[in-house]
Amino acid sequence: MNRATLVYLHGFNSSPQTVKGRKLAAAAAALDDPPRVHVPALHHRPALAMRDVRVWIDANVGEFSELTFVGSSLGGFYATWLTEHYGARAVVINPSVRPASSLAAYLGPQRNLHTGEAWELTPAHFAELEALAIPSLTRMDRYFLLMRSGDELIDWREAVARYAGAWQYVAGGGNHGWEDIDDEIPSVLRFAGVARTT
Repeated sequence: MNRATLVYLHGFNSSPQTVKGRKLAAAAAALDDPPRVHVPALHHRPALAMRDVRVWIDANVGEFSELTFVGSSLGGFYATWLTEHYGARAVVINPSVRPASSLAAYLGPQRNLHTGEAWELTPAHFAELEALAIPSLTRMDRYFLLMRSGDELIDWREAVARYAGAWQYVAGGGNHGWEDIDDEIPSVLRFAGVARTT
């Protein structure tokens, strides 16, 4: 039985219904020996989001399970923090490198794109994001960066520099959502240590 666990972390104002998360889960389920895939609903408060993910991991991921975080946008920032904490692997898709700065323009009332939940982005959120910032990443071979050069929210060159030394694939054009990520999912699964069926 496959002991691998993949944890997909969605982006800002998203949910487990995100297209990329659903595609990853479906592709993993189609494997001959499927890994466990967990797609949590992340709280809008960064500290609570990471607390909840850590509680689930500590309760469900055994000592011998291979653990890979797959994070998109803000989820990529979270995946990086969790990878450094757990010594796991991470696939970061169009990751937010400096979310406290890049989200500053969105200060104020918010509504979740999928659930409709209304909430307010406050300076406290930014302080919690800053507290999760990792100044220097370690063991870069355990990171896989997937980036679109056409990302309208994140400068692909900043992400490439942040994850220098990691496995990297920068695709031309596209956008931040990268909802046509189907062709890259087999590479994600291979990096996570699970073989894709043919």
